[in-house]
Amino acid sequence: MANDKGASGNGAASAAAAGAGLILFTLATGQFLMALDSSVMNVSIATVASDLGTTVTGVQTAITLYTLVMASLMILGGKLGGIMGRKRAFSLGCVIYGCGSMTTALAPNLTVLLIGWSFLEGIGAVLIMPAIVGLVAGNFPPSGRPRAYGLIAAAAAIAIAVGPVIGGFMTTYFSWRYVFAGEVVIVIGILFLSRRAADEPVAERPHLDLIGAAVSAAGLALLVFGVLRSSTWGWVLPKPGAASLMGLSLTIWFIIIGLFLLWLFFRWQRRLERAGKEPLIAPSLLQHQQLTGGLVTFLFQFLIQAGVFFIVPLFLSVVLGLSPMETGIRLLPLSLALLLAATGVPRLLPHASPRRIVRVGMLALIVGVVTLIAALEVGADSSIVFIPMLVIGFGIGALASQLGNVTVSAVPV
Repeated sequence: MANDKGASGNGAASAAAAGAGLILFTLATGQFLMALDSSVMNVSIATVASDLGTTVTGVQTAITLYTLVMASLMILGGKLGGIMGRKRAFSLGCVIYGCGSMTTALAPNLTVLLIGWSFLEGIGAVLIMPAIVGLVAGNFPPSGRPRAYGLIAAAAAIAIAVGPVIGGFMTTYFSWRYVFAGEVVIVIGILFLSRRAADEPVAERPHLDLIGAAVSAAGLALLVFGVLRSSTWGWVLPKPGAASLMGLSLTIWFIIIGLFLLWLFFRWQRRLERAGKEPLIAPSLLQHQQLTGGLVTFLFQFLIQAGVFFIVPLFLSVVLGLSPMETGIRLLPLSLALLLAATGVPRLLPHASPRRIVRVGMLALIVGVVTLIAALEVGADSSIVFIPMLVIGFGIGALASQLGNVTVSAVPV
């Protein structure tokens, strides 16, 4: 009888582990898709522009708008997940994202690409990414969350690692459209598997702060847009021929206005919290230094990483004239180093301080970028990106292995 009970208990534990593993696989696949698109588009930018009858600048606009949609609406997307339920937000985001992928795959011109990739996929990502964080918390005990967050971060790292090669191969030998068509199939599979995920009950009378949502979206949009246009307008002083206001570049004005709106947003959130109302973000959370430090590190990582994955493929394909496949191969050192660091650091250094690993990763990322900037020049050989790509890949991989856990673990449960 005791053996029967033991066998029954072991069977239940195995079933629970299998269910948790399937949920983790589903969420990790969703995160994989979010990271795959940009890496594919960056190596295919010249071919996409030619195929759609537009310019590289036109495709750059699509990439910029995709980033703007995600950045400006991410806070709102997280709040909507809390109102409608993380699972429902995740599923709705997948449906919107899938529609965007299909629209992108069939896009005959730049306008349709903007609708499908920049807006629909951007809105889908806004719902999916915050929901993934919440679903991990709702489906895994506190002791299992660090591993779950680490594996999901590794999934994003793998997407960044294989994206340039997949994009380069498909664009060179088939079509970049097949990547987005394949995403539709993956989204259908995610929707089917996500039914097993558990979700926390939503509030009986949820409240959405529309004023805060509008102010935060405007502030983030202006801030990010200013940063993205800095290469064209200049940071403080305007570049030759660029528009200016009162002798200063438009970039600095966009950043100042964006920061001012974000300051107003947080003032408004504190007012709501003190009045006992429900804010979009609880300002009291930002008193946790570990959380704010993690979020700031995430921001700098995103800005540096976005610049690398935009500038390097553009330099290789447009300036040096490499094909998408050749461009993807030149990015392979970064991909391999990233993948090895993201999966190998936790295994080789299981007892190392996560904060120390994050610091080392950020330092490697900065050193790699500085080396890369010094090497990129017209007439340079494509091999000059090899060492910087290795160092940058290691830095991103080390950050992916620990930064998510360090940041999320600071949030009081």
